[in-house]
Amino acid sequence: MQFGLLAGAAQLVLTFWPDMSLPRWPAFLGIAALAVTIAMVISLPRYRISRDFTHPDVTVTVEVGDLFNYRCHLVIGFSDLFDTDTNNESLVVRRSVQGQLLHRVYDGDIAALDALLAEALADVTPVHTETRAAKRTGKLERYPVGTVAVVKDSGRNLFCTAYGRMNNDLVVSCGTEQLWDSLAHLWGAIRRHGHRDDVAMPITGSDLARINNMDHASLLKMILLSFVAHSRAQGVCGSLTVVVLPQDYYRIDMVELGVFLRSL
Repeated sequence: MQFGLLAGAAQLVLTFWPDMSLPRWPAFLGIAALAVTIAMVISLPRYRISRDFTHPDVTVTVEVGDLFNYRCHLVIGFSDLFDTDTNNESLVVRRSVQGQLLHRVYDGDIAALDALLAEALADVTPVHTETRAAKRTGKLERYPVGTVAVVKDSGRNLFCTAYGRMNNDLVVSCGTEQLWDSLAHLWGAIRRHGHRDDVAMPITGSDLARINNMDHASLLKMILLSFVAHSRAQGVCGSLTVVVLPQDYYRIDMVELGVFLRSL
């Protein structure tokens, strides 16, 4: 495509200036070399894309990185039971975002994290309490999907969002409507408690939840679309960064995603 555009430009120049002397082979080689250079630059890996919006006044960024290296407010995905124990990996997988929260922020202290979650959920009424016979391990009180427990952590907030339901077979499930509704609740909680400060989040729902027909790129687009729509209705935060795990980078076409972000 680049070669065709450059060749077309050369033809246009000759149309307007027919007396111009343009050596055929040097011109051809020059156009070919320039086309190859442009193609190589375009095809280079892109690990970060960003857009500054004026309405709303917010910066949206998608970049490859480690969520827990960010010192701003963080979004952490949970199930409706807010389980935290990684000792049984059928309950919470240690490599998951909530598993990393436990071990990297709270040094594996389950009791400390559970106490903070319980405090944050004190004003929320559980919708159902499972029996131990029905759910063999973990917590038993279910909260509404979309519940956000705001946990304080050294001057920042951890927005712990229940975006999916953990079934009694310990498999988390989440439909697209559930995720869309939970995102709306998340933006509302950030608006109320985030003080317009920066927020970083993972691609919610991309790890262990079973979301039908939604790959990483589709989930990411849903997050961006929901955030921009809610920000235009009422400001959410000053900056949102969606952090892509390095091992998930190949799942996302950053060039195509940049086009999508500019279209919002």
